[in-house]
Amino acid sequence: MILNKGADFKGISQRFHISPRMACLIRNRDIIGDEQIEQYLNGTIADLHDGMLMKDMALAVEILTEKIRTGERIRIIGDYDIDGINATYILLEGLEYLGGEVDTDIPDRMKDGYGLNKSLIDRALDDGIDTIITCDNGIAATEEVAYGKEMGMTIIVTDHHEVPYEDREGVRYYKLPPADAVVDPKQEMCMYPFKELCGAAVAYKLVEALLEVNGKDVEDVDYLMENVAVATVGDVMDLVGENRIFVKQGLEMLKHTRNLGLKALMECNGLETKRLSAYHIGFVIGPCLNASGRLDTAKRALELLCARTKKEADILAGDLKALNDSRKEMTQIAVEEAISQVEENGMQENSVLVVYLPHCHESLAGIVAGRIRERYYKPVFVLTSAKEGIKGSGRSIEAYHMYEKLNECKEFLTKFGGHKLAAGLSMKEADLEAFRNKLNAKANLSRENLTEKVLIDMQMPFLGVTQALVEELQLLEPFGKGNTKPVFAERNVEFLKAWILGKNRNILKFRVKDANQTEMDAIYFGDAEKMIDYMEKQFGKRATEQVFAGGAAGIKMSVTYYPGINEYMGRNSLQITILNYR
Repeated sequence: MILNKGADFKGISQRFHISPRMACLIRNRDIIGDEQIEQYLNGTIADLHDGMLMKDMALAVEILTEKIRTGERIRIIGDYDIDGINATYILLEGLEYLGGEVDTDIPDRMKDGYGLNKSLIDRALDDGIDTIITCDNGIAATEEVAYGKEMGMTIIVTDHHEVPYEDREGVRYYKLPPADAVVDPKQEMCMYPFKELCGAAVAYKLVEALLEVNGKDVEDVDYLMENVAVATVGDVMDLVGENRIFVKQGLEMLKHTRNLGLKALMECNGLETKRLSAYHIGFVIGPCLNASGRLDTAKRALELLCARTKKEADILAGDLKALNDSRKEMTQIAVEEAISQVEENGMQENSVLVVYLPHCHESLAGIVAGRIRERYYKPVFVLTSAKEGIKGSGRSIEAYHMYEKLNECKEFLTKFGGHKLAAGLSMKEADLEAFRNKLNAKANLSRENLTEKVLIDMQMPFLGVTQALVEELQLLEPFGKGNTKPVFAERNVEFLKAWILGKNRNILKFRVKDANQTEMDAIYFGDAEKMIDYMEKQFGKRATEQVFAGGAAGIKMSVTYYPGINEYMGRNSLQITILNYR
């Protein structure tokens, strides 16, 4: 489907010194009005909202200021994923800067499970901790917070997840934990304008507010924005509004980071900092940080961020890369097992896929669910065997609000939480089939809902692919969820030549020609075998073999693509990356 959102592209072009084509691409991202366009193109730290607008922020700052003044022991309890790790680090840096007596604890995924629990509170009590501050968790820990309060602790919750609620006759009754302060932009009566912050961003806002109230220069913690950027991309938040500013600014800081751990992690993965993008956070840096919480303990990733010597940083970074390499292998095995289960049991007919992999490492459930969702374009839950019952993670599609649907089936669940597009849950194995049946009975997903839509920004002949366009497209970065790369399309593209590349023979390169006889190099990074099979079915095996032998055979397809530059042996040339074909 080609997006056709109207606007005065010529006027926008003149006012913001961009091409009309760029004005169109920005409008397609629902950026409307001069103010929004200005922030989208040129937003800076100065455009971020005041954290004091968040409900209970002033109260949290007041409590922590007093605890720091009196020297009370404070413990930060984070989560074991990339968001929780960076949120913990941000709070630790901020509170230590203000002279706080502070340490950290991160739950073990296998032993403790997600979020605040009684054993973590007991551990804090045994250590003489006066105050607990959570980050990236706590909003659903009503009983645990109540227990901590009964034991005489001060508890501050900072989180960004949905507030739990009960649905009574169509009316939602939200249930907040009885903490001394709850800072979460998702809660009712919170006046903060932007609701889609990650946990690390909420932590950053708290640190900023603390510094300001205590007469410190807020710019002293600007460097922590790189951690907010890593967490925002890694936690797959929409790259719009404040998130776009955080990631854009944070990426620039990350290119020149003073953090020895992050620098070592980029070096051991062979990343060129000058070319650093959101992609590298999402697919290289993030998975390495997450691997510690999945297969070992997230405390190792926190140690990396806190590393004080290059030697320490290099060792920890190498360990995390090795863990991630192991995680990749384990994930592939689990994905193959999940596909077999779906296919062999006819589950592909279900609206919602509930896959039980008892031997899969529980930390991989979310990744596997994401891969299965991509394959079938359906909401997916992947469950694994746990100490008590089964537990797992879900990944959703745009038309299915996963947290709300779990709430409709909560009688089967011992614990759950999450967002619209991702969730975690625990349950008894005996309830698995009933859970699967009710989820599907209440799915309310049409065939249209379950058909992935390819949104095209505009049709563009290859003549439009220029060096100037490629450079101008950089204005739209960083790309990610909520701000995807523009998609261009062209019909009747003739495939003149084809090559198979890569050590695993999983990359296809083509020489192609459009209807205007403009030739272009093209590359495809998707499933190479699947594309070759498609060509053979549509155009015949002989014609396909002819193209791969270096001769045109009349193979013409419609393609979507993204323009770029191919750099090879010091020579730059224009090239398109094929995204879809038919």
